[in-house]
Amino acid sequence: MSDATTDLIAGAGLSEEQARSVLARALKGADDGELFLEYRQSESLVFDNGRLKGANYDTSRGFGLRAVAGEAAGYAHSGEVSVAALERAADAVSAVASGHSGTYAEAPPRTNARLYGDGNPIASPVFADKVTLLQQIDAYARARDPKVRQVSVSLASSWQVVEILRADGHRVRDVRPLVRFGVSVVAGDGSRQESGSHGFGGRDMVEAFLTEDSWKHAVDEALRQALVNLEAVPAPAGSFDVVLGPGWPGILLHEAVGHGLEGDFNRKKTSAFAGLMGQRVASKGVTIVDDGTIGGRRGSLTVDDEGTPTGRTVLIEDGILTGYMQDRQNARLMGVAPTGNGRRQSFAHIPMPRMTNTVMLAGDRDPGEILEGVKDGIYAVSFGGGQVDITSGKFVFSCTEAYRIENGRIGAPIKGAMLIGNGPDALTRVEAIGNDMALDPGIGTCGKQGQGVPVGVGQPTLRINKMTIGGTAV
Repeated sequence: MSDATTDLIAGAGLSEEQARSVLARALKGADDGELFLEYRQSESLVFDNGRLKGANYDTSRGFGLRAVAGEAAGYAHSGEVSVAALERAADAVSAVASGHSGTYAEAPPRTNARLYGDGNPIASPVFADKVTLLQQIDAYARARDPKVRQVSVSLASSWQVVEILRADGHRVRDVRPLVRFGVSVVAGDGSRQESGSHGFGGRDMVEAFLTEDSWKHAVDEALRQALVNLEAVPAPAGSFDVVLGPGWPGILLHEAVGHGLEGDFNRKKTSAFAGLMGQRVASKGVTIVDDGTIGGRRGSLTVDDEGTPTGRTVLIEDGILTGYMQDRQNARLMGVAPTGNGRRQSFAHIPMPRMTNTVMLAGDRDPGEILEGVKDGIYAVSFGGGQVDITSGKFVFSCTEAYRIENGRIGAPIKGAMLIGNGPDALTRVEAIGNDMALDPGIGTCGKQGQGVPVGVGQPTLRINKMTIGGTAV
C-alpha cells in the first residue's frame, strides 16, 4: 500500500501515467525540466534560560514543475499535489518553451550508491526524552564553571523524501535524514560577558550523534571558547600573516572562493574566476574539491535535486582552475557535463548550482612548523558571519576565536578581529598548507539568492600572507 512517504505520486492520489502526461505537456518544446515532489517533516527544540523555550514541528508537501529552454526557465509550485494543480502549473511553465527544439538534455546516470540511511531522526528519541536530555545538557553546562551565566541548547531534525520525474522516463527517489545539535554558553566575570558555541550534525539518526561523550565535548568546547574570549584583548588593525586552523575555518574559503566557482556565475561572467579555466588562480599546492559523496555528511546527497548523482569535482588542482560546480542547465549551456550540484531549498524553489562539501585538501607541512614560521600574525580558529561580493571576490569575516602569533608562538586571545580581503587574491597568498585536513563538525548552512541549503566545509591548517585585519585596538 502506497502513502505519502513511500510513493509521493501515488500518495497524492495520482497515477504515474497522469503525472507523466502532464509533465510531457509542460515540457513540449523544452530543452530540459522535471517534476520535483517533496514530503518533509521537521522538528526543532530550543532549551534556553533553564527551560524549554521553543518547540516546533512542521510537515509540508508539494511539487515544483520546471521547464527549461535555453537560458530561460519557467517554474511553478504548489502545496497541493493534484491533477488540477499540476495542469495549472503546466500551463504556466510551458510558455517558456515556445520556439525550442524539444530535444531533451541527456538523462542523468543511474547509481545504486546510498550515502545515508532512510530512518526518520524525528521518531527517536521520543519528544519527552529529547526534552529531558536537553535539560541534562543544560545542567551539565551550568555546573561546569561558576562563570557560566547563560546556556542555550538546540536540537533540530528533519526527514525529507523527494521524487524527481523527468519526461525522458527517468524517475529518482531519495530519502534524506538530517540532524543538527548546538550549544551556546555565555560566561561572565564582573561586568564583562563573552560567548562561545559548538555544534555538530549530519545525515543520520539523533542517537548516532548525540552520545554522552559528544554532547559533553560540545559543552566543554563552547565553555572553553567563552572563557578564552573573557581573557581576549582588542584585536590589532593592519596587515598580518594569518594562520587559519583546520576544519570549520574552511567556511572562509567556501564563501570567498566557493561561490565564485559555481557554474551560473561563470557562464554569465559575473564571477572573478570567469574565463580563467586552465589558468593559475592559486599558489602551488592548493587543491580544492567539492565532494557530495562523503557518507553521512551534512552537505552530502545521494542525488542532487535534479536527479543527478553527486560527485567529487576538482575545482582547483595544484593552483590551476580545473572545474566549476554545475547544475544541468548551466552545464548544457557551457558545453560540459553536470556535476550533481543542482540544489534547491524546497519544492517552492528553483534549482541552481550550489556547493555540497567544499574542501581544501591537505598539504605536507606540520601545523606546528607553520605557526613557528610566523613572527607577527593572527591565528584564526573559528569564524562567525561574513559578507562576500561574488563579482569582485571581496570579503569580510568576523573571528569568534582568534589569537596573536608572536615569534612563532600562540599569544593572547583577541576579540573583534575582522578578516578583510579578496578571495582570488587570498588564494595566491597561500604560503603553507598543513597535513591535518579536517572536516567541519556538521553545522553549515549556505545562502544564495534567498535559498538556504545544508553544506559542509573543510581544510587543513593554512598560512596566508599579508591579509588585512580590521581590529578594535587603538
